[in-house]
Amino acid sequence: MQNNKMKCLKVILCTVFACVMIFGAVIPASAGSAYQTYTYGLGGYALYSPDAYTAWDSIDAADMGLEVGLENPGDLITDADKNVYIADTGNNRIVVLDRYYKLKFTISTFDNDQGVPDALSAPQGVFVSEANNKSEKTIWVCDTAKNRIVVFDAEGNFKRIIEQPESALFEDDAVYRPVAIAVDQYNRIYVVSSTTYQGVIVLTEEGKFTGFIGAQAVSLTPWEIIWRRFQTDEQREAQAQNISSEFNNITINAELGLIYVTTSSIKESDVASAITSKSTEGTYSPVKLLNANGDEIMRRNGFWMPAGEIDYSTLSTSEITGVSKIIDAAVGPENTWSIIDEKRQRVYTYDFDGNLLFAFGDTGRQLGNIGSIEAIAYQGDNMLILDKSNKNFTVFQRTEYGDILLSAIEAENDQDFDLAINLWTEVLKRNSNFDAAYVGIGQAMYRNKDYVNSLEYFESAYDTANWSNSYKEIRKQWMSDYFLVLIIIIVALIIGVLFFFRAMGKINKRVAVSGKKRTFGHEIAYGFYIIFHPFDGFWDLKHEKRGSIRGALFFIGLAIATFFYQSVGQGYLFTGGYGSTYSGFMTQVLGVLVPLLLFVLANWCLTTLFEGEGSFKDVFIASSYCLVPIPLLVIPATVYSNFCISTEVEIITMITSLAFIWLGLLLFFGTMVTHDYTMGKNVITILGTVVAMVFIMFIAILFTTLVGKIVSLITNIVTEIQYRM
Repeated sequence: MQNNKMKCLKVILCTVFACVMIFGAVIPASAGSAYQTYTYGLGGYALYSPDAYTAWDSIDAADMGLEVGLENPGDLITDADKNVYIADTGNNRIVVLDRYYKLKFTISTFDNDQGVPDALSAPQGVFVSEANNKSEKTIWVCDTAKNRIVVFDAEGNFKRIIEQPESALFEDDAVYRPVAIAVDQYNRIYVVSSTTYQGVIVLTEEGKFTGFIGAQAVSLTPWEIIWRRFQTDEQREAQAQNISSEFNNITINAELGLIYVTTSSIKESDVASAITSKSTEGTYSPVKLLNANGDEIMRRNGFWMPAGEIDYSTLSTSEITGVSKIIDAAVGPENTWSIIDEKRQRVYTYDFDGNLLFAFGDTGRQLGNIGSIEAIAYQGDNMLILDKSNKNFTVFQRTEYGDILLSAIEAENDQDFDLAINLWTEVLKRNSNFDAAYVGIGQAMYRNKDYVNSLEYFESAYDTANWSNSYKEIRKQWMSDYFLVLIIIIVALIIGVLFFFRAMGKINKRVAVSGKKRTFGHEIAYGFYIIFHPFDGFWDLKHEKRGSIRGALFFIGLAIATFFYQSVGQGYLFTGGYGSTYSGFMTQVLGVLVPLLLFVLANWCLTTLFEGEGSFKDVFIASSYCLVPIPLLVIPATVYSNFCISTEVEIITMITSLAFIWLGLLLFFGTMVTHDYTMGKNVITILGTVVAMVFIMFIAILFTTLVGKIVSLITNIVTEIQYRM
């Protein structure tokens, strides 16, 4: 019996073990990924995404076939044949691997053009250029410690040396330290020097200096610039990170002939400000795209500027703080491109328009984690990331999700919009959080002239810019179809406004000489006289009793209703996006009454002390009648907001601002006439009123807090007594 029990137990354990092994084998690799892939939407929060790349293998010295392992590697690139080139800085060599990451040869020593034995010294950058027929390759090496560029052929044979360039544009005490290099299809050489702040150095194929391109804005003060002239080379190099115009790396889009340059020396506060303001300018961007003339031409059409981490304040830890430190860029398929963040060991990949496609990476010990990220390169469908501290590089393979994502971009580039819609739909099936997919479908529909349906997808991504483009085409067609109707409506509105103000003028003129008792309608009509004749209007409002409390309450109610309508009736361009908020009716009531009553109370208290002739009632009525411009301008602006496009948003903002300016002027003149003040005394009174409003608010908050504390104390005492009893 005991033996049977033991046999049963063994069978059960074996079955459980087998099930665990089977289920473990079918669990997707992403479930145990060493990092989380994500994107950013309009709200600036990380949105989880499927992995676009997964780690396949980590290639170290043993895998490469190196007898001496990498030491402080500084750069990694690939060529069209998928060979891999590593700048092994610490070992003073260039390591060349085949597409399978096996050693082909190394470059360290050579006989220079004088026939003298020579050697590389701490090379930090490497680049491979190819002739148009792809048959001839040239290896360009930044021999950093020796301040020169050394050129080799495809087999690693020495060709020539490009010494430090000479030009009057270089400062006399300038230090030339090439750390990165790129060569375009015309064999123009672009060199990044770690201590050169005039921009990227441009040389001819023979090494002749032609100029600088891409010079950045400098954050140095005049004193700092002067002081640098008296510093040693070591001091200038140590302070290089304080200069906002030095680049740290460069790569080139060979297909387009455009140059990506990165920098980590811009002040973090400037980068953070550019991110927060959603800047589309490149002044304080850590990565720039330059043409051959040095013009910054990067498209920054995404929700956020390409700068790495966006929600850096939330995701930061005690060890990782602030904005990303971008140290390298790589061009991928279909003009996508990636940058790496040295702080967080992360990769951020964008399309050519600047939309973030995905971000991933983290520190740790699992496959796919990076100890100290140093360089990035694409090798066909693979992504290679160089790890300086672990002295290896990790191969990341593109996933099915990544393939579909890239295919959608390819379809867009090929203008196959029907296919693009289908592929972006497949992306959404796998990642419903991906706002760029909604934008991609919307853009494909827009290019297919399906403007109406494209609006829905742009709204799903809160993309007001593209939404405006589609709506512009819809509005253009609508205006073409109903042109005569539109003209009739505009003319009718103009005539209606003119007749309204003419009628108000007749009523006010008739009431002024009738001597009869004013009705409520007369008091309302008088508000439209005051806004155009403030001096006479406020005088008669007080002395001739042309207004009343009920009239004041009417205009207050009208202002509240106007702001409530504005909050619920504005068009999509004003309400679309995470930044829009709905304000309830009570919010509008408080938004009008609180500042109005604060002004009335503060002004009456102050003018009582300074010989003001207006009573509290006079100040209240005059201030309330000043609200008349609000409905006159805000209501039409709100109606117009439902038909405007993005280029007309500023017009609506201007109209709304004009209403408040008009209100402010009426308050100023109303106070002056009500209290019979001179211009100078009224200016002082208005300033004093503002100060008094702040003081009253402070006292009110203090009193409210004190009452709250007392109520809390009494509640606690009562609770304690009940507990004791």
